[in-house]
Amino acid sequence: MLRRRRAMWASSVEWWAMAQFVFEGDLHGLLKLDTPIPNAPPARWQRKAKDSGVPGPSPAAGLSPMKPANRSHSSSKTPSRTPGKPGSKIQSTPTKAGGDRYIPNRSTMQMEMANFLLTKENDPAEESPTKKEQQKAWAVNLNGFDIEEAKILRLSGKPQNAPEGYQNNLKVLYSQKTTPGSSRKNGRYIPSMPDRILDAPEIRNDYYLNLIDWSAQNFLAVALDNSVYLWNHTSGEIIQLLQMEHPDDYVSSVSWIKEGNYLAVGTSNAEVQLWDIQHQKRLRNMISHSSRVGSLSWNSYILSSGARAGHIHHHDVRVAEHHVATLAGHTQEVCGLKWSLDGRYLASGGNDNLVNIWPCTQGDSGDFAPVQTFTQHQGAVKAVAWCPWQSNVLATGGGTSDRHIRIWNVCSGTCLTAVDAHSQVCSILWSTNYKEFISGHGFAQNQLVIWKYPTLAKVTELRGHTARVLNLTMSPDGAIVASAAADETLRLWRCFEMDPIKKKEKEKANSAKSSIIHQGIR
Repeated sequence: MLRRRRAMWASSVEWWAMAQFVFEGDLHGLLKLDTPIPNAPPARWQRKAKDSGVPGPSPAAGLSPMKPANRSHSSSKTPSRTPGKPGSKIQSTPTKAGGDRYIPNRSTMQMEMANFLLTKENDPAEESPTKKEQQKAWAVNLNGFDIEEAKILRLSGKPQNAPEGYQNNLKVLYSQKTTPGSSRKNGRYIPSMPDRILDAPEIRNDYYLNLIDWSAQNFLAVALDNSVYLWNHTSGEIIQLLQMEHPDDYVSSVSWIKEGNYLAVGTSNAEVQLWDIQHQKRLRNMISHSSRVGSLSWNSYILSSGARAGHIHHHDVRVAEHHVATLAGHTQEVCGLKWSLDGRYLASGGNDNLVNIWPCTQGDSGDFAPVQTFTQHQGAVKAVAWCPWQSNVLATGGGTSDRHIRIWNVCSGTCLTAVDAHSQVCSILWSTNYKEFISGHGFAQNQLVIWKYPTLAKVTELRGHTARVLNLTMSPDGAIVASAAADETLRLWRCFEMDPIKKKEKEKANSAKSSIIHQGIR
């Protein structure tokens, strides 16, 4: 029995070994790709050859389409005809690489990222915002960009430069960069006509006088020959404040204090008067000049006055002995006078074609001496104005023989820029709402011109006066400019109107500020 079992075990082992050998042989035959697979359907090239009637190589020859060396090649071109489409055109395979086609380099493509993005679209799983933020941070750190905003196929390489001598004959139809003609102009609307016209009878046609000024309380003061009138812009009320006693005397200058409750008046008989507007009475009469006072300017409680003799006097309106200093820097009439907004410098322009910059304090010798003197103007300098957002920038304008507007840096003494206005410059005002300033002119156009700063490009011209513009002044909100001209009219131009939203923000900011001047005047 035992011997029989051993014989059966030996025969089973022999059978298993034979089956294993046959299996390995079949597997080896299947893995050999250079021999035809038995009992397999014919390949596509065999079917195509059979349909076209061209005898193909027999399977016994051991040929395969994967071995191009064993296939017959009559030409380097593709088949001349497509089966089923007689008469098709002969197409040859390009023999030269390149041409006008762009063939990207696959090594620069981020195929893994593209595969991830494609499979991610089919993932319906929802993620929490915190997890999304973490994944975004990881993606930015690892890849350099956010996967959520990435394209499916992205080229990381840089575009190749065109070969030397290459010319593109195609027209450019679209461009990211806008041309000057197609760019949108961001200009605001500026009315070309005055908002209101007021009569100014008997206003003196004298270039050297300063006859109008607008107060912080919205009163417009106008000197008409020997009288001063106040016009309330809010209510339209007109008040005659004063009239000179002697018929030959006249008012030569007016200027409001910063708060707008006191008005300084210069006269032809060398007086400087101070008036209280609320009570409509004269507070004091200051006499120190020997000739008419054509220009006035306030710096807190100090009132500066310029006279025809060329001298500038400082008056401390708080004390009885008001004359506290004399500035001697001009040889002819001082027709332009303006303190800077920070009170550090006083700019004066005269009929001697000079512009002097005076400090607010005395020098080491105890005398006042100009820190800068500008001599570039070739005519009388009446128009002087300080830039409201750059305390060291001054604009000046020359008379008929000069006709230039110049911008100065008073600290360095350099002329920043200049422009030929082509006419007499009578007055300059800086806008507090825009980076612009406006100038008033005489012959021949008698116009107002708005200039862009710092380019000095002309924004627009405002025409309407029939005689030269004498003076300009601005409303407290900076939106309206009043011009007085020799045609005996006052014209109000709404040329610096603010956007309503910006206007509310500015009013809110100004309401939070309190005035630093609370001095009484004796």
